[in-house]
Amino acid sequence: MTDHEPATPRQRLWPLAVTGVVAGAIVVALLAPILRPHVFHGAVLQSDSPAPPVNLTTTNGANLDLSSYEGEVVVLYFGYTFCPDVCPTTLADVARAKRQLNSDEVNVIMITVDPARDTPELLANYVTSFDPSFLGAYGTDEVTAEAAALYGVFYEAREGSEATGYLVDHTATLMVIDTEGRLKLLLPFGVSANEIAADLEALLN
Repeated sequence: MTDHEPATPRQRLWPLAVTGVVAGAIVVALLAPILRPHVFHGAVLQSDSPAPPVNLTTTNGANLDLSSYEGEVVVLYFGYTFCPDVCPTTLADVARAKRQLNSDEVNVIMITVDPARDTPELLANYVTSFDPSFLGAYGTDEVTAEAAALYGVFYEAREGSEATGYLVDHTATLMVIDTEGRLKLLLPFGVSANEIAADLEALLN
């Protein structure tokens, strides 16, 4: 074709086709993060049953009613205030994750597995030292054992040093209840604050 020959229909459509392909690629790239399902950093539970109720008291003096948090996310953690490393590390990571989300719809509750030493005042001071919104929950030895059994949590006191007194070996899993009140996600010890935040955000959305 010379400079004076008219373009064929195919030649005229070629720039439009290229433009369409480029535009389509851009749209796919923009939508990919939205369309791609979130990959959680722990075990996702498929049960539609509500999270098991527990007969515990919170550090604000109320009965712990997990069903009252519908529409929000609840992070449950079984631990104790004398824990030397695992509990403070875990709660610090959850606190950082909550600050990242900056959401009032994330509730964090630590259930003590050491009710003999963890008085309500001590437990309240401990959990709020990580985040003012954190709650503690406690009960008698029998009630604590029942709650732990419902959530598959192991704990057992063992001899410590003269300085620490006895220590408590315990399951260090974060248990996440979704906005519909279902126990939805189990996060193992060691997940990062960024990973926790990403999972909680996915459940909120």
